[in-house]
Amino acid sequence: MRGAPPFILIGNAENRRVTLFQEALARQGLSPAHVVPWRELLATPGLLAGLPDSEALVRIDATGENWEVEKALLKRGYVDALEHGCSVLTPEQVDGLPQDHGRILSPRQHHLGFLRVLTELEATFAAHPRWRVLQKPSAIADLFDKRITSRRYAALGVPVPEPLDGVTDVASLRQRMHEEDWDEVFVKVSCGSSASCLGIFRRGRSRDTLTTTIEVAETGWYNSLKVRRVEEPERVDEVLTFLLNEGAQVERAIPKARLSGDYFDCRVLMVRGEPAFTVIRQSLRPITNLHLGGKRGDLDAFHEVVPRNELEAAMESCRMAARTHDCLHVGIDLMYEEHFTGHRVLEANAFGDLLPNLRRDGLTVYEWEIREALRDLA
Repeated sequence: MRGAPPFILIGNAENRRVTLFQEALARQGLSPAHVVPWRELLATPGLLAGLPDSEALVRIDATGENWEVEKALLKRGYVDALEHGCSVLTPEQVDGLPQDHGRILSPRQHHLGFLRVLTELEATFAAHPRWRVLQKPSAIADLFDKRITSRRYAALGVPVPEPLDGVTDVASLRQRMHEEDWDEVFVKVSCGSSASCLGIFRRGRSRDTLTTTIEVAETGWYNSLKVRRVEEPERVDEVLTFLLNEGAQVERAIPKARLSGDYFDCRVLMVRGEPAFTVIRQSLRPITNLHLGGKRGDLDAFHEVVPRNELEAAMESCRMAARTHDCLHVGIDLMYEEHFTGHRVLEANAFGDLLPNLRRDGLTVYEWEIREALRDLA
C-alpha cells in the first residue's frame, strides 16, 4: 500500500477503538493515523481546521467512554436543550458533576451538543476539499436519530418495526396502542445506543409492565447491566415519561426467531454498501446486547437454520439501508421474525464496527475497512 494517503483519526486517543485502528494500520504497512482527540478538539475548535489541506483520509470515531468529552458535549447542547422540553443541566451543574459510571445525564442535551460539533466539522471539511471524509457528519447525525432512519428505510421498502406516531406522553401512548391493538412496544430514546435508555412496555389485562435497562437509585438514574422488570404503576409511568420527554422512537415489538432455543438478532457490518461481517447475538431475553447478558452465537448454526431466500432478502435490505448513508461503514441491527417468516432492520449505527476477534480472509474488521477505504480511491 505504498503511496497511500495518510489517515486523520478523530477519536479518544486512549480508547481501544483508536489503538486497535492504529494496530490495523501498522499490520497493513501504513503510517500511524494523525489522531485528533475529541477532548482537545472540543476545547480548541480550530485544532482540526489548522491542519493542512493535503490529501488525507478522515475517520470519525465515537466520543464515548471519556468523562471530559461527555461534560463538554453536555455544555455544548445546553442552549438547544432549553427549547426541547427535555431534562437540562446548566454548564455550572455539569462542571460540578462527579464522574459516576453509567449515570444517565440529560441524553438529549448531550446529543444536541454532538450535533453542534458535527455541524462545525462539516464547515471544516468544506474548507479542506482534498480530504476524503469516510463518514460525512450529516450522515452520522441521521444515524443517531432512530426516528429518521426508521422512516427513511420504510420509504425505500425496507421492512422495519412499525413506528407508533402521535405519541406525546404516557396517556397518548396507551391510547395509540389501544387504537392499533398492540400489546407491546419498544420505547427507545432516539439518540441512544447500546440499549441505553430503553424500555419494552406491555399492556396487561390487570397491570402494565416495563422491561428496561434503566435502574432508578437514590443517587440518580443509571443505564444498568441488568435488565429489570418494573410493575409499580407510578414507576412505569415515571420511566416512560422520561423516555418520551427525551425524544423517543416508539415501535411495535415483534417476536424474534430463535437459535438453539434463544432469541437472537444480528449485527451486520456493511462496508462500502456490502455485508462484510456478521455477529449473531443471542439471549434468553429479546434484548440481546452482549453487555446485557447476551452471547455471540454460532454463525454456522445460524446458516443451517435460516432459509436461504430469507437470508438473501435480509442482506438486500441491509444494502438498501446502508447505501442511503454517505459512510464507508454502517452497523445494521437486523432481526428475523419468529419461525423465519420475515426480517426487519431494527436500526443502524454510525460507530457499529467495534467487533474485535473477527477475521475475514485473514483481515480484522479495521483492516478490512482500511483496505476498502483505499480501494475506493482507485
